Order: sequence, then structure tokens, then C-alpha cells
Amino acid sequence: MAFEVVSRHLGEVVVVVGKTFQDNRGLFTETYRQDQFEHLGLPGIFVQDNHSCSRKGVIRGLHFQWDPPMGKLMRVTHGAAFLVAVDLRLGSPTLGDWVGLEASAENKKQVWAPAGFARGFCALTDDAQVQYKCTGTYNSKAESAVRWDDPQIGIEWPLPEPIISEKDRTAQTLAQWLASENARQFVYPSELVSA
Repeated sequence: MAFEVVSRHLGEVVVVVGKTFQDNRGLFTETYRQDQFEHLGLPGIFVQDNHSCSRKGVIRGLHFQWDPPMGKLMRVTHGAAFLVAVDLRLGSPTLGDWVGLEASAENKKQVWAPAGFARGFCALTDDAQVQYKCTGTYNSKAESAVRWDDPQIGIEWPLPEPIISEKDRTAQTLAQWLASENARQFVYPSELVSA
């Protein structure tokens, strides 16, 4: 198996690393393979790839989309970034909890966070390049964000004085999102069974 699950968080957030072959010429690694991802219980089909480049201190997020539901497999291909996922699923025992970890071109960690989680990152180096595979195509009418600095979530971002877009700076709080009608788009599976 070329891929290994190195940790799991908040029930469904998975950190995976592929096997790397390195010699004096450079390196080779697989970053995705449908059959092996499905064997590990991860999605096998992705429909959109995104690539973001940020200077040190930039925070992007915390973003999510419900129609179509969008999960993301995130990795860093240059530099380093602190990748974050926040549980938004109503009825989840980890609702509002977050996980964050450093991913880099060197450690080759990939983070899978399914729909029902808000995702974001902080660039730890200049020219930090984050690439992510998405399970849904982007739809501006069914996407939103929660504040990167919401005290109810309490993310411990690794850098002081971050650089934030106006859109992310004015995003709603977790409490505002949970009070909205659209919050019902993300329901923890046990609540679905009992409904």
C-alpha cells in the first residue's frame, strides 16, 4: 500500500501520507490513487483541483460548501502551512471543535476533511502553496465561512498579526451559522438515523 493513515481527528478528519522514493535525482511520490483511497475509507472521486499561493502570515478560511457538499483533500507542495478543520455537524459530539497541524512540502502530510467541516490554513512560509482536491464543484450560492478568530472555536493559530481578506474578516460566527436554516445541511449521522 502506497498510502498510510497517520492519524484521525474529530471522527472523520484523516491525515494521510504517501510513500516517497528519493535518490540523487530527486523524488517521486503518489499523492492520490482511487483504489487505495477507497480501501482506506477515503473518497475515491474528486471533481475539482485548486491551488493557492500565500505569503507568510496569510490566513484563508474557514470555508465550507453544502450544495454540492464539498470535502477537501489538502496538501502543501511548497513551503509550509498550518491546516485547520472545524466540525460544523449538528448533533456531533465534536461540534465546534477543531484540529490543526503543520503540513509541508517536506513532511508530505495530506489532510482529508469531508463536507460538514469548515477548512482553512495559515501560511507559515512565504510562497506557501496549498493544493486541494474537492469532491464538489464550487458554487458561490451555497458556500459560506465562519470567522477565523471566533472565540467559541478558539483556534490557536501559530502566527501573530495574520493577514486576512475582508471577506474572511467579516465572516459570521459559529453561533450565527448554527442559528441559520442552512446549518441543517450538515447533520451528524446518528441524528439522521434517529430522525
